[in-house]
Order: sequence, then structure tokens, then C-alpha cells
Amino acid sequence: MNQISERGLWWSEARFGMFIHWGMYAVAARHEWVQSREEIHPEKYARYQEYFTPDQFEPREWASLAKKAGMKYFVITAKHHDGYCMWDTKFSDYKVKRDYLGEVIEAFRDAGLKVGLYYSLIDWHHPDFVIDVNHPLRNAPNIDELNAPRKQKRYAKYMRDQVGELLGNYGKIDIIWFDFSYPREDGRGKGREDWESEKLLALARKLQPEILVDDRLDLPGSADFSSPEQYVPEYGIRDEEGKLLPWEGCQTFSGAWGYFRDELTWKTPGQVLAMLVKHVSRGGNLLMNIGPNARGSIDPRATSILRQVEAWMRDHQAAIHGCGAAPEEMPEPENCRYTYNAKTKRLYIHILSWPQKFLHLPKMQGKLSFARFLHDHSEIIMREEGAPHSNMSAKTSPDTVTLLMPAIAPDVEIPVVELFLRS
Repeated sequence: MNQISERGLWWSEARFGMFIHWGMYAVAARHEWVQSREEIHPEKYARYQEYFTPDQFEPREWASLAKKAGMKYFVITAKHHDGYCMWDTKFSDYKVKRDYLGEVIEAFRDAGLKVGLYYSLIDWHHPDFVIDVNHPLRNAPNIDELNAPRKQKRYAKYMRDQVGELLGNYGKIDIIWFDFSYPREDGRGKGREDWESEKLLALARKLQPEILVDDRLDLPGSADFSSPEQYVPEYGIRDEEGKLLPWEGCQTFSGAWGYFRDELTWKTPGQVLAMLVKHVSRGGNLLMNIGPNARGSIDPRATSILRQVEAWMRDHQAAIHGCGAAPEEMPEPENCRYTYNAKTKRLYIHILSWPQKFLHLPKMQGKLSFARFLHDHSEIIMREEGAPHSNMSAKTSPDTVTLLMPAIAPDVEIPVVELFLRS
């Protein structure tokens, strides 16, 4: 993986996107891996088709929610691991009766968001997909007999046929998110040879030369970005020399990607915003997931959080869009994260825990011309010289700038201070 190319500059400036996991598994409402977790036979699982009737499907409402929250792109599941296709593919009958995928693409594109498609390399329904460690039939007593007629190469061709449809029939596609490889020494996993990954990647780049591709094809060095899942890398993703590489963390509001009716581990708006800040401060993007239900509605808890993200982003988007990690010679204050806009030469302090009276900025002496809160542009007084210890003040080094903070924190989820750097 290399530094982001010219075709990916929009992505590195966007910083915030919406992930959408939506499919037939929403009927079960027990996580998108329900078929594998509960070892449901493909024939029994297929009955959910009859009951997948999204009568409340309003993709323009989804797009509006994403745009208002400050998201600049989206990625939606065209096909997840269960193999059910969310578009009118001509290569399978295991598909929707209406082109939901096309309607989502149109709605988000019209709202000004870049378009991303998720395509699962796994398929628990396809008759040529060889049963492996993740397959719902993995514990069948006659697994060798079941696998005998299956031809993984035929399945690999099927994938290329479908990816050809997705990248050839829906206009410009900005991202393709393949998911995922799991090679194993015992042969019960799958990797690049099983997917014929090189052919799949070549097809994607041929059909959409400017497309960005994730790192889950098991082809080291070929991806445009890496995709850590459900955690935030403390120092970002870096190469062997310590340089930041393009990365995008994918996260959920709760513990599930697909609709899970009984999931209770929902994050607070403050946690979601802190995740966004932490991603951007380490040079990463945040792809935040929603899992609409079987009627096509977004869970009210997700909607509520996104509305609160919208309120924060209305005043603080300058500290997110176009920003990344601060220069290494600018160490972060205690309990804070920096984001930095190299074009405007603005540095932003995201205060995760409110300080008492002083906020000390190490190694910033002579570098700042002005400080203000971002939400209302009110000045914050700076003390630019070091200070000795006294009963009323902590000792600071000569290279430290001290901000004199109000006693009460602003009434915003995460207060942000905008610092103007001297030319």
C-alpha cells in the first residue's frame, strides 16, 4: 500500500462516510452473520426471501441523513455473505424483486455523495462455493460429499460476472469494498487463489480506472487503503518507516452491522464523535455503519445519534473535512486530540476532558497568532511565555503556550479550539 494517489484525494479530504449493511438478514434481525452463527441450512435460510418486503424504504431520507451529518460518501452492501443480491443481477435468481441498490445509488449521488459498493467474496448460498470454516454447513457429517461437486473456480467466475455488472451498469463508482479473505494452513479458509483476486482486481480497475479498493483481497501492496474494523489504531496505520498510510476504520453504532433488534450495546453520541475525532487525528477516515430493518427503516437510535452528530458538525466540520494528523513536532495536550488542515494552516484542539483553568500546549511557543473556540469564534486568551510554579499557576517550560480556559465548558459534545498558525 502506498501514499494516497491523486484519484483518492477527495477521499482523504472527506474523512467521514456512511456504511450501510442491508439485506435479507434484516428479517431474522439477529446480526448479518445469523446464517453462519446458527448454522442455518441454505434452503431453510432462503425462506426469508418471501418475508423481505421493505415497504418503508426511502433512500432519499437515508441520503439526507448522511449528508446533514457531514458524511461525504457511502458504501452499501450489494451482496453480503449469505449470497442474497440487492440488485437485479442476471447471474442469479437469489435476488431482490426490485433494484434497491440502484435506487440507493441514485439517491446518494443526487445528494452529492460519492458512491461505494460492498461485495462479499463469501457466498453461503452459491452451489460452487466450497464449504469452509465459516460456512453454515461446516459441521455437516457428509461435508466431503457436499463439497465434491463444488468448483471454486466457477464461483470465482461468477463473482467477476457480478462485479462486472455492478461496475458497468451504475455509472461512476468511487469505491469497491471487497470482504474478506481468511487463508488458513489447514485449507479450511480462503484467500487470493480461491477468489482469483488478481483477475477480480484487474477487472475492477479496468471498468472503473479511478476506483478505490480496500485491502481484503489477500493481495499485499495492491490496495488503496487499509480497513481496521471495530477499533481505532492508536497511531494510525503506518509503513515500515513510520509514515502514515491511507486507512479507513469501519465502526458500528451498536455491536452489529446488520439489523439486530435485541442488541443493547449502543454507543453514545459523544463516543461516536470521539471516534470520528480519533480517526481523523491519526490520518484516517471513519466509515460509520447503519443497519436498516426489514421494512427499510433506520433504527431510531441510529437516527437520533446522527442528528446529534449533525448538530456538532454544523459548527465543527472545519476541524474534520480536509484535516488529518498534526505535524509530529506538535505534541498533543493532555486529554486532547489535534487535527490539522495543511491548506489553511489551522490546527484544531478537540478537548476530550475539560481542563481546569489552563490548557498547556507544549512546543508551540512562537507558532500561534490567535486562538478561538470553533463553535462561536470567541477568543481564548493565550499566555505565550513560560511560567514558574506559584500558588495560582503551574510551572511551564519556555516553549509552552498556555490557553486560559473558562471555568465552564461550552455546551457542545466535544469543544474544539481553533489555532491560527503564524506564517
